[in-house]
Formats: sequence, C-alpha cells, structure tokens
Amino acid sequence: MKTENIVQIKSYAFAIRVIKLYRYLSEKKKEYVLSKQLLRSGTGIGANIEEAIVRQS
Repeated sequence: MKTENIVQIKSYAFAIRVIKLYRYLSEKKKEYVLSKQLLRSGTGIGANIEEAIVRQS
C-alpha cells in the first residue's frame, strides 16, 4: 500500500499554481521569456521529488 507523501502533494499543488501564473503572464502581460523560465523551474521540482523517491526505494 502506497502512503501519501506530503512533499509530493505540496509540489503538485505548487506546480498547478505555477502553470496558472505562466498562463496569466503569457496571455495577459505578453511576458514570454520570464514566464517560460518560471514554468520550467516551477514544474521541475516535482520531477526532482519523483526521482528522489524512486532512488530511495
């Protein structure tokens, strides 16, 4: 049985907020360079966490 990991849950919620901010910046403010960097860095956290969990087990 897989237990819930609070770090995974919080990083997923953070990634969703980052994606919403990315959409706002690119559509409303026409800021493309900064918004793409924000998207890459904000969603990369979840990938790092998943990799750490796999390596640990």
